[in-house]
Amino acid sequence: MRSDPIHRPTDTARLPLLEQLRRTAGDPGRRILFTGATVLTMDPALGILDVGDLLVVGSTIAAVGPDLRTHGAAADAIVVDAAGTVLAPGFVDTHRHAWQAQLRRIMPDVNDLAGYVATTLAEFAPVYRPHDMYVGTRLAALAAVDAGITTMLDFSHNSRSAAHSDAAVRALVDSGIRGVHAAMGPHFGAWDRQWPADLTRLHERYSGGLTTVRLAALATDQVAGPDLAYGPELARTAEELGIGVSVDAVFGRASSEAILTWERQGLLGEHLTLIHATALSPDAWRAIADSGTTVSLAPTSDAQIGLESAVPAIDEALAVGVRPGLSIDVEVALAGDMFTQMRALHTVQRMRAVNAAHGTDREPTRIDTHDVLGFATLHGARTCGLGEVTGSLTPGKQADLLVITTDEVNNLPLNDVTGTVVLGSDARNIDTVLIGGQVRKWAGRVLDVDLPTLRAEAAASRDHILRAARGAAV
Repeated sequence: MRSDPIHRPTDTARLPLLEQLRRTAGDPGRRILFTGATVLTMDPALGILDVGDLLVVGSTIAAVGPDLRTHGAAADAIVVDAAGTVLAPGFVDTHRHAWQAQLRRIMPDVNDLAGYVATTLAEFAPVYRPHDMYVGTRLAALAAVDAGITTMLDFSHNSRSAAHSDAAVRALVDSGIRGVHAAMGPHFGAWDRQWPADLTRLHERYSGGLTTVRLAALATDQVAGPDLAYGPELARTAEELGIGVSVDAVFGRASSEAILTWERQGLLGEHLTLIHATALSPDAWRAIADSGTTVSLAPTSDAQIGLESAVPAIDEALAVGVRPGLSIDVEVALAGDMFTQMRALHTVQRMRAVNAAHGTDREPTRIDTHDVLGFATLHGARTCGLGEVTGSLTPGKQADLLVITTDEVNNLPLNDVTGTVVLGSDARNIDTVLIGGQVRKWAGRVLDVDLPTLRAEAAASRDHILRAARGAAV
């Protein structure tokens, strides 16, 4: 029997398993049975199974239980012994500007929003070709899969032409991720002015399967003018198409006033996601909660770049009953994985809770690891309009799941499963990723990626962007 040259402490080290899965990838009735794992379902009705099985049929989770073999689940199934691992739902990234990935960490110590806008959006974005959109977006999506993110909302605010948008969506499709393409026109530079009219074509052409199209906009006209700001006209466009809306740069007094205006205009609701939501007024939070509007928090972006108060608005959200999703935002300055977001939010909120109660007789109101894992999975899916599709290991939902190792040096021995996933794990522990029942990462390797070619494409695209930007500045 051949074996994978890279040791993995799981059954996925057996190469014949992968070969069998690859041969049957096109079979809509294919059955995969994971056995003997700790199953962290994130479904309130199912909870955590200390030792359990999970059956995938086609693209769907068919059953979860303590011993599915006794009910015949192993019949005609490809059986994966998952002992020593955790089965968990894939993470959901509710907001990332994926097109920037070839410029990762180019400004790791950017001091404020103005510094980011002046470089990335005003200097680099205008010189992007469609090819650069493809390279950046695919790179971001592949890295997301590697780190256990199975759904990514790409806030694609560099849609300079229909070709730029097509390239971004094609990159999501080619990566195999469950991709949400949220299209918006660019802030600066020349573009075709095809947006938002082009959303009709994008929605008709690409919505379906693993891909969803949304409208993207800004909260106010302060940065890029009124054409990109959410309001009745853009809301009407989204409503006519039956698509959701993601609104970025939601923070401070101006955004608070905008939210109250949208409330009066009837523009809030479950179809709408507000990103950041930092330093909003109590009235704005009331309007968000009353309308069922969803919220995407960007813990490291708010804190590191210093957006308004620089404090992620988790306490404000929870105070009105809003369970937010989490997002990466911009890799030009930030980490690109969900573990970092969960840990940052967990740490910052608990620090603030203790600090607020210090010197008093009040008990700190802390979030826990189960809360932040919920934000990264179940509530993130709802934030993207995919709550019925993914976000938990619930029978009937899509098989977007992770096999996470617990017997490697950074995680052994397994004591608390949720704490291990949130505080102990990283991309090395994401042994296997399934998206819609298809294997995208196996035995620690993202599949169908020619890494030397990817390296060369990313470097060449970056070099073109930097040269073109310098030439434009002369």
